[in-house]
Amino acid sequence: MPRRTKIVATIGPASDSPDVLRRLIEVGADVIRIGLAHGTLDDAMARYRTVRAVSEELGRHIGVLIDLPGPKVRLGSFGDSPTILDTGAPLTLIPGRDTSDTSVLGVDYHNLLKDIHPGDHLPVGDGSVVIQVESVDGDAAKATVLYGGPVQGRPGLHISSDRLSLSTPTPTDLHLLDAFVDEGVDMVALSFVRSAHDIRRIGTEPHPRGPLVVAKIETRAAVENLQGIIEASGAIMIARGDLGTELGIEELPHLQKQITRDCISGGKPVITATQMFESMITSPTPTRAEVSDVANAIFDGTSAVMLSAESAVGIDPVNAVATMSRVAERADQEFDYDAWARRIRHLRRSAVGNSSEDKLTDAMTAAAWRAATEMGVAAIICISDSGLTVRSTARFRPAMPLIGFSPDDRTLRQLSLSWGTTTLRAPRHVDTIALMDDLIVQARDAGLVRPGQTVAVLAGAGSRSRSTDVLHLARVP
Repeated sequence: MPRRTKIVATIGPASDSPDVLRRLIEVGADVIRIGLAHGTLDDAMARYRTVRAVSEELGRHIGVLIDLPGPKVRLGSFGDSPTILDTGAPLTLIPGRDTSDTSVLGVDYHNLLKDIHPGDHLPVGDGSVVIQVESVDGDAAKATVLYGGPVQGRPGLHISSDRLSLSTPTPTDLHLLDAFVDEGVDMVALSFVRSAHDIRRIGTEPHPRGPLVVAKIETRAAVENLQGIIEASGAIMIARGDLGTELGIEELPHLQKQITRDCISGGKPVITATQMFESMITSPTPTRAEVSDVANAIFDGTSAVMLSAESAVGIDPVNAVATMSRVAERADQEFDYDAWARRIRHLRRSAVGNSSEDKLTDAMTAAAWRAATEMGVAAIICISDSGLTVRSTARFRPAMPLIGFSPDDRTLRQLSLSWGTTTLRAPRHVDTIALMDDLIVQARDAGLVRPGQTVAVLAGAGSRSRSTDVLHLARVP
């Protein structure tokens, strides 16, 4: 069985050359993530255009996800070499300062002294370094290193989201987003989302006319407002770093399962992110625990797994993606497809407040899954201008291949995030059985199905259809 779980690979200095990008895609990257928290807009735009050129050269529908910085508080730069903060060492925190060293930490947040209190524990970066606030004065705060360790660059400083007076998206986010919307970017990740209102403030057109909005779940407020955020967004990212810091690492595995289940039930792709193969930043192989973590995320139903620093600055980005692809493919083979689909059907039947269009799509995609399973069809072909039919079908995790057709190139790139989906371009809008049969032939010619096999075709009939309302079973000519 080919791999069904998608891979998001972050690019950076170690992986942004055309040659390395080409190899990342060839060994398994489905979506390329460009983080905007570091570097300049010009640097990020150059990477974006390189991805577009390489994916076009390879003839692949590779999605590009830009990750907005959001209201993340960062320390002034320590430089490119690791700096050791010793346990017990005294520190001074100064808002507005651009640099940091072993005794003074600059912080790029002018309201810092209003939002922190004596006794606060403030994790740095991934949380391996923690400082404690001792006092807050007029223009600085005194702190002590509780847990020391190496830091470099501009690591984040975690302040509880219920204290933070910054909102999301920030003016910087919107400026960066405007530049990439003009370029036709496929997906945008919004950091530190707290409610559905934050999603609406981004102001882009609904996908696929605009980018697919990926809400990052990394705050307590986001967990409390999860259902509204899922409904307002196009996809979800479980950003386990800040989420584990804010709610406690003991809560993280259970939250991950809950968020995954709720997203997939709602037909929204979900990305599991942060420290999946962290050891591969410096090592040629992941730890056994990391491999189990990735496999368990897949067993929980995640649509995609993400590499961050492993592929952006690691010693061997191509090896990291190739290893992730092997682990994901093996986990996909052990996934309990029938049990998952039955669970999703139960969750959708008990859902309240769905529109008539949603209920029709639920019924048709569930019927397609059941018919495809009972008849042993070779593939489910989904035809959709917007990608809705594909995403709604993918949530059932059908054991057979899922082929997504659309006449819209951006839709096809956005579907690179959807579990189990192979995309093909439809030559035009499809709204008749005859045109559906033409796409079956196209899938056959692409080597995805063989003559004599039976396929299920799902589509929305008519140019005004806003739901999936046609199920067509056919034999491949």
